[in-house]
Amino acid sequence: MKYLINKSYALTCSICFFISSQSPLLAKEKSEEPTKKPNFIIIFTDDLGYGDLGVFGHPTIKTPTLDRMASEGQKWTNFYVGASVSTPSRAALLTGRLPIRSGMCSDKRRVLFPDSNGGLPQSEITIARALKGNGYQTAAIGKWHLGHKAEYLPTNHGFDSYFGIPYSNDMDKIDRTDHFTLTKNEQFEAYNVPLMRNEEIVERPTDQRTITKRYTEDAVSKIKELRDEPFFIYLAHSMPHIPLFRSEDFKDTSLAGIYGDVIEKIDWSVKQIIDALKEEGIAENTLVVFTSDNGPWHTFKEHGGSAGPLRGAKGGTFEGGMREPTIFWWPTKLKEGVVMDMGTTMDLLPTFCKLSNTEIKTDRVYDGYDISPLLLGTGEGERDLVFYYRGQEVYAVRKGSYKAHFIIQNEYGNNTAHPITNPMLELKNTPTVLEKPLLYNVNVDPGERYNIADAHPEIIETIRRDLKIHTDGVKHVENQLEK
Repeated sequence: MKYLINKSYALTCSICFFISSQSPLLAKEKSEEPTKKPNFIIIFTDDLGYGDLGVFGHPTIKTPTLDRMASEGQKWTNFYVGASVSTPSRAALLTGRLPIRSGMCSDKRRVLFPDSNGGLPQSEITIARALKGNGYQTAAIGKWHLGHKAEYLPTNHGFDSYFGIPYSNDMDKIDRTDHFTLTKNEQFEAYNVPLMRNEEIVERPTDQRTITKRYTEDAVSKIKELRDEPFFIYLAHSMPHIPLFRSEDFKDTSLAGIYGDVIEKIDWSVKQIIDALKEEGIAENTLVVFTSDNGPWHTFKEHGGSAGPLRGAKGGTFEGGMREPTIFWWPTKLKEGVVMDMGTTMDLLPTFCKLSNTEIKTDRVYDGYDISPLLLGTGEGERDLVFYYRGQEVYAVRKGSYKAHFIIQNEYGNNTAHPITNPMLELKNTPTVLEKPLLYNVNVDPGERYNIADAHPEIIETIRRDLKIHTDGVKHVENQLEK
């Protein structure tokens, strides 16, 4: 089912989206339900690169749990996020909408900071809020980064509980020493980041050496507590965003250094969650999704990850910034294998709603598609377009196999992983609007090395038309990051 709405598209709904005359969001309870509503768990890492997992090709980082999940479920190789930095990416995932529609992106301040006054507007419908209207219990654990003021916290966006940090783990830095030295000396006190339980600060500074372990314990506790009712758990790890810290039991255990230690600890965390689902007898009724908010932070060298064969990194609109390693796991339910269709984090909201027979408001534009046919093996994917936003502008568009770059710019102060073959197109720290766009066939050339624009001007024009249709359908809203 196509679940994208804009100026040029009419809303189409399957019979599974029943519209209530009294409340278009709340689902009517059926008198008889043939199957129990599925549970949903999203495990969302921070700054994980496309090539950082064993199953996605890393030669020295061991991720046996994630590798096994991919073999038992689905490995998605063309899965994208809504932005290449934290705040807008998280807004896209939870709302099923590009962040330009909620005001959660900016050309001036690309993410929220401790001095920010804005956040995800109350008018937005999160996955949690939608599912809660259909009888789900909901919990948010980990990094939020969608507003630290009370009205923007998870407990005011559909989550029954929250345990985590309100923004990035490198913020509230009170020591001028560089990140590398602070990490080496385990100076977590240098980052005065608060740890919150619901709306109260319970620890400050957060001891980041044990944060992955504590997030995991909270998630396992929630699984056991909520085992008898449908639930949605959003576990957003703080790592491997710098500064990197790891617990004593994972120190120097990876061949890939401290970064590898951190990733292997996350794999351990995933194992605890999978084991808990099995022990509670609810694994076959729980869909688990593992992915990341954006690509690796190349600025931090060996403390940043790898985009593998992809070009680019966090902050940019080449593939390495926005294509993420993604795994779906749901025993006995999924059609096992590698999925090469395009998908995005924005597809999770309409997909979860479809699978749980949850109604969704139709008064807004959604940028997600229901991908349950691909998950269950009952049909094909319908996504044909991906828009690569940087701040408030679309820099690139992928249509099918082809990707056109209309604006290029360096990432966070560093060059992309692979050089541009044309020296006249060297990336700068300011936007360069291209008179002649770059064009790549990213199925044949995922590293975006061979520009084929001269051979296919007609493809560029087709993509231009799609881009115009999209931008014409975007309405101006208040910018939350510039408050």
